[in-house]
Amino acid sequence: MVFTSTVFLFLFLPVFLAGYALLPPQRRTLAILVGSYAFYAWWRPDFALVFALSSLLAIAAGRAVARGRGTPSGRRALAWGVGAQLATLAYFKYADFGVASLNALLDGVGVRPLPLLEVVLPIGISFYVFQAISYVVDVARRDAPDDARAVDVAAYIALFPQLIAGPIVRYKTIADRLAAPIIDRAAFAAGAERFMLGFVKKVLIADAVAPIADGAFALAAPSAAEAWLGLLAFAVQLLFDFSGYSDMAIGLGRMLGFRFPENFDRPYQARSITEFWRRWHISLSTWLRDYLYVPLGGNRRGPLGTYRNLALVMLLGGLWHGAAWTFVLWGAWHGAWLIAERLRGVRGDRPAWPGAFGTVGTFAVVLFGWVLFRAEGLPAALAMLGGLVGAHGFPVTGELAWQLEPRALATLAIGLALAFVPRPSGQPATRPRLALAAPRVALLVPLFVLGVGRALADTASPFLYFRF
Repeated sequence: MVFTSTVFLFLFLPVFLAGYALLPPQRRTLAILVGSYAFYAWWRPDFALVFALSSLLAIAAGRAVARGRGTPSGRRALAWGVGAQLATLAYFKYADFGVASLNALLDGVGVRPLPLLEVVLPIGISFYVFQAISYVVDVARRDAPDDARAVDVAAYIALFPQLIAGPIVRYKTIADRLAAPIIDRAAFAAGAERFMLGFVKKVLIADAVAPIADGAFALAAPSAAEAWLGLLAFAVQLLFDFSGYSDMAIGLGRMLGFRFPENFDRPYQARSITEFWRRWHISLSTWLRDYLYVPLGGNRRGPLGTYRNLALVMLLGGLWHGAAWTFVLWGAWHGAWLIAERLRGVRGDRPAWPGAFGTVGTFAVVLFGWVLFRAEGLPAALAMLGGLVGAHGFPVTGELAWQLEPRALATLAIGLALAFVPRPSGQPATRPRLALAAPRVALLVPLFVLGVGRALADTASPFLYFRF
């Protein structure tokens, strides 16, 4: 089920919210659990069993860790609790990738290749597995309560607003609300506004420029104009698609009585790759830091240890995004820049280049990475990179020209402009306001209605991060 689909907007969401509001607060957690499983099972009921197994493993491991904390049995429980989650993720996401990579080696020595397992990837598995792991580890660290109710933990992992594509939420962030979620009118109204904002970003911007990106990346030999148009379109599509989903998830969370962490903070305005990763997919960056980089030793093992840890974290972060070597190279690209900036002493908000070149140079590095992120394989990535420098000519050809509708081109220009509009002076990234501003709502509501009409008229477009 997709947030922009008819069944979600006009059936699931109103029915769920009505029933949720009528229930006493003590019963709402169970309603979240049941509703979230119905939401997930709408796609593939059989994969709801995988989802349930992951949740049950997290609950059992958390209790075993709490009972044996500080003892060998507690450490073993932590190891198998985390290992079981990673094994589940590895099988569904990387089994065929591993077999295909092995076959490439076998083919080189003349050995008959192995058959692929043809495993279907359960939607959102990367996100709910990471949340399950964080719960078990947090119990071991005393960052999550030992006596959490099973229904609370299961509802935390299953929360449908952020179940499929984040933000990745830590248990302690919402633990105080899980026992008896409270609906606050002001928070509900602010959540509805945030949901509409995300809907508009997804449908009216991301989906409008998607044909340009798809068409350009499908070309065997894109010209310079085609490559740059396609790459900029993908940069806009990915930003507004994923940040739009995060806005919708955060808004739905507020409507249910929860505050999820922010996931984006104008990332294309970053002046270094270090700053970019503090602004892009913030919940994943934080997760990788807290559960991978710090346990590896962080920056406590000297310069070489720090560089090794940065490289390893970004390689694994790239592989987390997808089972393909292009994602590994994308992670390596970002890891190399993080190491280079640390060597130069770049920290926090300090720019990697002087003046305006900080934003321009960082955006260029990010764009190069998006080629690897979007391309179907390394040959396609090399073809796109060649196109960017004019290796296949310069003008737009007929293969892409028919995708360049005036509305799509205008939306691309608007999306790029919005991506670089600075935050209003004094407005924090977390946007804690609850009160609605009449002018903002007067603009947002018509755009939302237009977006709904567009979503009803067009073929449903899934969010890009659903594949992860």
